Amino acid sequence: MKTGLITSDTYQNHNTGAGHPEKIDRVTVVIDNFKKLDNKNLVWKKPAKFDKSLLEITHNSDYINFVEKSFPEQGLSFLDGDTIISPGSKEATSDAVGSIITAIDGVQNNEFKNAFCAVRPPGHHAEKSKAMGFCIYNNVAVGAHYLLKKYKLKKVAIIDFDVHHGNGTQDIFYDNEKVLYISTHQFPYYPGTGTEKEKGKYNNIFNIPLPAGTNSDEYLNAYEFVLKKIKEFKPEFILLSAGFDAHKDDPLAQFQLQSEDFYELTKRTLELSKLYCHGKIVSILEGGYDLKALQESTEMHVNALLEFN
Repeated sequence: MKTGLITSDTYQNHNTGAGHPEKIDRVTVVIDNFKKLDNKNLVWKKPAKFDKSLLEITHNSDYINFVEKSFPEQGLSFLDGDTIISPGSKEATSDAVGSIITAIDGVQNNEFKNAFCAVRPPGHHAEKSKAMGFCIYNNVAVGAHYLLKKYKLKKVAIIDFDVHHGNGTQDIFYDNEKVLYISTHQFPYYPGTGTEKEKGKYNNIFNIPLPAGTNSDEYLNAYEFVLKKIKEFKPEFILLSAGFDAHKDDPLAQFQLQSEDFYELTKRTLELSKLYCHGKIVSILEGGYDLKALQESTEMHVNALLEFN
C-alpha cells in the first residue's frame, strides 16, 4: 500500500517575520527532500476545501470570527506574543486544516494506507478560543472531530510526541470520552500544562511529562506507556501530532533524541495500530525548528509509515 503526502504551496505565504523560529523553510526543506527522494509509493495530494462547521465544532465561534478579521491586508499582525500572521496566512491556515481532512478521506477511501501532512502553521497549542505558540486553528483536533462526525467513529486516539505539551488539544477534548489524547513532553516547560494529574473527565487524557535532557533510551521506554494506553483504549483511528523538536539539535527544547528515534517510535505505533484500527494513521507536522534535524526526522518518520503500512 501507499502513503499519502498532503501539502500545499500556500504555506510559503504564511510570513511570521524575520527571526521567527516557525519559518517558511521548515516545510520547504521537508518537501524538497521528499521530492528528491522520489519514492513511488508516496501519493502527493493537495488539501481540499472543507466545511466551516468542522471549525465551529472545534473552536468557539467568537474566536473563529476574531481570527477571520485579524488577517492583515499588509504587514504583520499578532494573535498572541508568539503567533504572527500576514496576508498570506489566511490561505495557509485553511490549507493546514484541509490537509488533515484530505488525509483522513484518503485513508478511509483506501487511496493510501496512512498519511503525513507537511503543513504550517502548526496547531496543537490552539485552544477552543485562543491562539497560542505559533498555532491558529487546531489541525489535529479538527481531524478528530471530522472522524467522529463524518465517519461516525466512537474511538479516536491522538498521540502527540512534540516536545511541548499540546495544551490546545487537551483543552478541546478534556470532556470528550470518544477521544483519547496522549502526550509525551518536556516538563516543566512551555506552555506549563501537561502534568500527570490532568486526566480529563473520562480519564481520556494521559500525560507523560519528562525532564530536560531525556535521551533516546529513556524516551523510548516512556513511549511504551503510550502504547499500553493505546492497547487499553483500542482506537478505530490514530492521529499523530508529529512534532520533531524533541531532537537533540532543536534550539527550542532540551530533549536528546536522534533522527532514527522517530523511525522507531513510528514503527512501534504502526505495528500496534494494525491490531486495533487496521493501521489507519494520519500524522500532521507540529514543531521542529532545526532544519537539518527536521529534514532527517521527517524522512525517518515517513520511511516507517511506508514500510509498515
